[in-house]
Amino acid sequence: MSSDTMDNLSRQFEPLVLSSSTANMSADQPAAPPVTLPEAPKPTVPPMPDGRARPYDSDGNRSNCHNPVFHYLMANSAEFRELETLRAKGWNNTEGDAFFNQQRKHADEADSQTAMFFYKLMQKIADEMQRKTGAIRISSFLSRGKPRILDTCVAPGGFLSKALKINPNATALALTLSPDQGGHKCLFPVTDRVETHLVDVTMLAADMGVTSIPSDHPDADRFYPRLLPTGKTFDLVICDGHVLRTHERASYREKCEARRLTNSQLVLGLKRLKPGGKLILLLHKIEMWKSVETLYAFSKFARIELFKPTAGHAKRSSFYLIAKNVQTESPECLAAIERWRETWHAATFPAEVEDVDQEEDVEWKKDPWTAEEVIEDFGPKLLSMAAPVWKIQTDALATAPFIKGAAP
Repeated sequence: MSSDTMDNLSRQFEPLVLSSSTANMSADQPAAPPVTLPEAPKPTVPPMPDGRARPYDSDGNRSNCHNPVFHYLMANSAEFRELETLRAKGWNNTEGDAFFNQQRKHADEADSQTAMFFYKLMQKIADEMQRKTGAIRISSFLSRGKPRILDTCVAPGGFLSKALKINPNATALALTLSPDQGGHKCLFPVTDRVETHLVDVTMLAADMGVTSIPSDHPDADRFYPRLLPTGKTFDLVICDGHVLRTHERASYREKCEARRLTNSQLVLGLKRLKPGGKLILLLHKIEMWKSVETLYAFSKFARIELFKPTAGHAKRSSFYLIAKNVQTESPECLAAIERWRETWHAATFPAEVEDVDQEEDVEWKKDPWTAEEVIEDFGPKLLSMAAPVWKIQTDALATAPFIKGAAP
C-alpha cells in the first residue's frame, strides 16, 4: 500500500479511532502507591432492591437514573461531568449519528485496504500499550521456557503480530470467528509460531464446563467439543473481542451477546493463565455497572491499570483493563471465574433459567457486591484510574464537527 493511500485512510478513520493510557509504568517497575483522595460525599440516589444497581444492557443503553455509581462519578469527577456534557451534545445532533453510522459502514464493508489499515492500527495500539504500561512483554522469570500467548479473538491479527515481535521466543494459540460466519480475515503472515482455530469463542461449551447440550437448543449443532488445553499454560491472555454486526446469530443471543463474549473470554483465559501472568481485556464505558464490577473484581486478585490508546478510537468509549500479576489460583479469582461462567451459561441456555425473563436480571442477582459497597471500597481508586481515559475521549469529542456545531 502506498504512503499516500495510508495517509488518506488515516485522515478518513482518525475520528473513529480512540485510545488512552492511565499509567506510564513499565512491566518491571513496582506498582505506584495508591492515590489518596479526600472522602467523597455519598451521592443521593433512588433506592434499589438490596441496594444493588441493575446493570445496563450489553451496549449501555439503560437510563442512569438508578445507577448509584453514575451518580457518584457525576458528583466527584469533573472529567466525567465534562465528558457527559459533550456526549449529550452529540446525542442531540443528527450529524453525530451520521458520523458514527458512516464509521460502522466502513468497518462492516471493509475492503482489503481498509482491513490492512485496521491491522496496522492495532499494531500501533499494541506498541503504545507496551510503551506506556509494559503489558505485553512477558517476564522470562514467569515463562521459565518458551512464553505462551492466548488470543481469544485475534483477527485481523495486528495486536498479536506485535506481541510476537515484542516476545520473539513466544508461541501463540489464536481463536477467531470464521469469515464464513462474518468474522474478519487474519492478515498476519503464516508462521509455525501461531496455532489458529476458526471458532466462535462463545460456543466453546465443553471448554466452559458444559457436559451436555439440550437437543432442542436453537444452536444445538453449533457448539464445539473441547479445544483448549486444560492446564495453566499461558503467560499472556489477550481478550479484545467485540461483537460483530456482520455475525449472524440466533435471536436468543442478540440482547446479551456482548456479555456472553466478554464472559467466555474471561473464563477461558483465566482458567488457563499462569499464576502471576497478565491479561488484557477490552471494555466499554467505565461508568457502566458491569464495567465497574469487572474492574473491582480484578482488583481483588491482580494489579490493575487502565489504558486508552491515542492511536485511534479516541471519540469512542472503549478502553483496556491491564491486569498484571494475576493470582489465578486465589479464592477471589476462582469465585469470579465461576460467576462469569454462570452468567455465560444463563445467557446461553436461557430455557434452563427459572423465573427470570431477562439475562441482565440473572447478572444482577449474581452480583456479589452492592453498588454502595463498591463505591465505599473502590470509588477513589476508580476516579483516579478513569480520569485520564475520560480526558482522552473528551479532548477528541471536543474537536469533532458534530460537537463543535451543536447547540450549547
